[in-house]
Amino acid sequence: MPALIYSATASLDGFIAGPGGDMSWLTEHLGGENEAAERVLARTGAILVGRVTFGGDDPHRGTDKEGAFEGQYDGPVVVLTHRPPDDPPSACSPDGVEFATDLVTAVDRAKELAGDRDVNVLGADVAAQCLAAGLLDEVLMFFAPVLLGDGTPMFRHAGGTRVRLERLPGETEQWYRVVR
Repeated sequence: MPALIYSATASLDGFIAGPGGDMSWLTEHLGGENEAAERVLARTGAILVGRVTFGGDDPHRGTDKEGAFEGQYDGPVVVLTHRPPDDPPSACSPDGVEFATDLVTAVDRAKELAGDRDVNVLGADVAAQCLAAGLLDEVLMFFAPVLLGDGTPMFRHAGGTRVRLERLPGETEQWYRVVR
């Protein structure tokens, strides 16, 4: 059954973006072979992303590696936002980007677009919303050998929330199933 997977690269102190959403720190830590990243990319049929992440910084902006998975992802994207553009692209637009204004609609549409493949969640806020709603199935984190000290944490929930995870058998140490 297709899964809803939150994947990101974080600093060792748990930030997926630096202050102000800066992603330039990540550039020196990308590239090279990563079997887990290749597997999650091969399984991804659609991306669900928040508006901040969608319009935010890209460590490869202006290069052929710009975009999700260092520019290797080419498929549908559903953007969850309270402020869709006045003139959003149509569902059949060549860029494959759609906008949704509520979580359930966004998740359902991303799953529909993904078919029998997984939906990859990008963005800490959308991931936290999916967790809170009981919709997130897996978490895959990559860690870069850097300490940022501030920025966007990989997971934040006001008041704190304990989310139980269990390691997926046969996978990297940072790939987990959400225990419900």
